[in-house]
Parts: sequence; C-alpha cells; structure tokens
Amino acid sequence: MFGRLAKLFGKKERLLDPADLGRLKVDVHSHFIDGIDDGAKTIEDSLTLLAGMKALGYQKVITTPHVMSDYYRNTTEIITAGRDRIAEAADKAGIDIEIECAAEYYLDADLMPKIKAKDILTFGDGYVLFELPFLSEPPNLAEIVFEMQLAGYKPVLAHPERYAFWHQQFEKYQELADKGVVLQLNINSLTGHYSPEVKQISKRLVDKGLIGLLGSDCHHERHIMLMDHARRLPTLHQLMDSELLINTKL
Repeated sequence: MFGRLAKLFGKKERLLDPADLGRLKVDVHSHFIDGIDDGAKTIEDSLTLLAGMKALGYQKVITTPHVMSDYYRNTTEIITAGRDRIAEAADKAGIDIEIECAAEYYLDADLMPKIKAKDILTFGDGYVLFELPFLSEPPNLAEIVFEMQLAGYKPVLAHPERYAFWHQQFEKYQELADKGVVLQLNINSLTGHYSPEVKQISKRLVDKGLIGLLGSDCHHERHIMLMDHARRLPTLHQLMDSELLINTKL
C-alpha cells in the first residue's frame, strides 16, 4: 500500500528519502480514544493506530478528542478515563509508546465558560488546542484568544490551513502568530489529502515560518499510510529542518 501511494503522489512532485518522524518525538493532535468521537471506534482500532504511530518513530502521543457542546460532549473525566483505558491496553499489547491526553476544543458557546472556570485540558506548558468552524471566522475569535491568555493558557490553533475563509486573506495567519497563537499544521495537509488548496496554503505557511507544531490529526489507518508518504515530501523536510517546531519540548 505504501508503495502504491508513493507512486501515485510521486507523479506530481519530487520525493526525498523518508524523513525520520522520530525526530519530533511527540505528536500533539490525534483521535485515538475508542468510541468517544469520530476517531477510533474500538479498542482494537486504538491499538492499531498506536502501533502505527510507534512504527513511524513517535515516542509519545498527546491524544485530543473533540469537545463540542452539540455533538461530542466529552468531559475531562471521560477523556482521562479513556486515556487510561487505551494506555493499559497498549501496555498489555506490548506497544511501547507514552500516551497523554488533552482535547480539541471547538470554538462554540461552551468554550468561554470552560476557560473562565479553568475546566480545560492542556498539554506541555499550558498549551490548549482549539479549532474553528469551517464555514466562517467566528466573530469572537480575538476575544477567545485573549481570555485564554488572560487565564494563563497558550492557545494552539488546530489545522489553520484547512480554514478556507482565510485562503484569500493570508495576512490573518501572521496576525494570529503575532498575537501569540501557535499554529499547528496537519502533516497530511502536505499530501493534498484535504484539497489541493489546503496543500498550497500549507506550503506557504511553512515557507513563511509560521508553523510551530506538527500534528497527525490521525483518525484512522489511512491517515497512518498517508503520513508514511508525507515523510518523503520536500515541504515536510523543510519544516522539520527549520528548528521552529516545539514538538520535541513537550
């Protein structure tokens, strides 16, 4: 399968020797806890994905289930219990990878109260992963960022390259970075998995030095296979050689 993917994508761009994802040490965005969002459905799925991440070289994953008020109503307790469950199963299966948890918070009506109550799962030194609606920029984005920082959190915007409403307003990415928001790129955005436009914006973000974290956003086994292909892409090599990524410090 990996060979077929390489041949497919390789027709359009030069491929390099595979980058060593072990250099990153830590993945910061994934959906490995079984049965609580649109990622792993069963514990067997969880183990397959964790084994795949280990095979790619990762030493630790910080898995980040969706938290949405109207769909994935995950709580701190649900997420931490899920992390414990998959960690125990991975240990029994002999998968030697460290598993931590945080969350991918959707910017909805429930996020501000969570911030004010400090009912937020963080990773590293107070980093908070959050995502936006895909249709339009939320009018309260600047306020949410400010309140996070006021509460002592460090906001991390998940997959900014996927928000099409900014594709013709590239200056928005620089504005967010200037406000102290860490931009987290999905590794598979570099493959064209989401769209050619997302791939193009991803390269531009890398070229401008705006990416601080690289994440898998892994939901299923196909994402693992695409990541193996992404290791051969020049833009990934460029990003990993830039010394801008903070994955290794988490």
